[in-house]
Amino acid sequence: MATAVQSLRARLSFSAGELTGALGDSVTVLPIVVALGATTAVSLPHVLFLFGVFQVVWGVAYGLPLSVEPMKALAGLAIAGALTAGELAAAGLLAGVVLLAMGALGALDRVESVVGRPVVRGVQFAVALLLLETGISLGEANVALAALGVGVAAAAVLARRGQASALVVLAVGAGLAVAETGVPSPAVPALTAFPSGAPTLSVAVVEGAVAQLAMTVGNAAVATAVLCADLFDRDVSPDDLSTSMGAMTLAAVPLGGLPMCHGSGGLAGKYAFGARTGGANLILGVLYAAVALVAGGGLVMAFPTALLGVLLAVVAVQLGRAAADTDDALLTAAVGVAGLLVNVGVAFVAGALAYRYLR
Repeated sequence: MATAVQSLRARLSFSAGELTGALGDSVTVLPIVVALGATTAVSLPHVLFLFGVFQVVWGVAYGLPLSVEPMKALAGLAIAGALTAGELAAAGLLAGVVLLAMGALGALDRVESVVGRPVVRGVQFAVALLLLETGISLGEANVALAALGVGVAAAAVLARRGQASALVVLAVGAGLAVAETGVPSPAVPALTAFPSGAPTLSVAVVEGAVAQLAMTVGNAAVATAVLCADLFDRDVSPDDLSTSMGAMTLAAVPLGGLPMCHGSGGLAGKYAFGARTGGANLILGVLYAAVALVAGGGLVMAFPTALLGVLLAVVAVQLGRAAADTDDALLTAAVGVAGLLVNVGVAFVAGALAYRYLR
């Protein structure tokens, strides 16, 4: 019995480090989720509630502070207007099926070798550029307020809290929104199928799913598996992570959730903020569920558009910094610019072909 209790504590602890570590995963999750809620038909209460559910599920299943993040390529395309809410759902389902199949077949290593790291980073760079373009456009709605938001973010960076700069801007915007509308009465999200609209098939769905899979294979499966070994001395295979991401996305999207993945950045963020076990996931899951209860009504729509633009710009910079970690800066930059000027799917395919030819 004592051994079982010790094992459980090793997998699920609830120290101050787990609490601060839980916040590390929200640095990029909340800004992207709020931006989706404000710019698309996505239901924020459903999204947040399901984030909470799967934080708990994977915290218990793995006993590690695995991240649960939006699939950033798809989220970025939706925020930029390249995907509707229905197309986002369809692309998520398609990506979920492929991830489930790749995990079952043990195909992750082969796929990563074909795609190439510079191309994956190029897709990240393209999403960063799209978010930055959208952020600048939204910031023009109120230049003075946008300048205030940039000042707040800069202050966070100067205070050596650069990782939390997006959360600081988010807190300011949320405060202004609450001041305008008041705190909504708590309400449990309704259990309905596709509350944000039925999936819609299109060419953009396939292109978006392909681009997302390029990021997910390298950044969410392979890189996260390496971090599990480096930070926690745990052997978690990329194929297991692919299977869990596919299952999570296929379960969440029909209930109003976003396509979700286990990002390496979120795991590193949790670790940097003090998380060492799945307890951080349970804490964050409860917090997400609590916020979901008051995220409805007009609160999201009251979020200042100019500050939303700053929020997207900060997230874009964070993604851009991740994209800079590449073996071929020229190819990464070319894929990113092509993704901005043409579309991300075409840029990914062209980049993969170029990588194979150059190699």
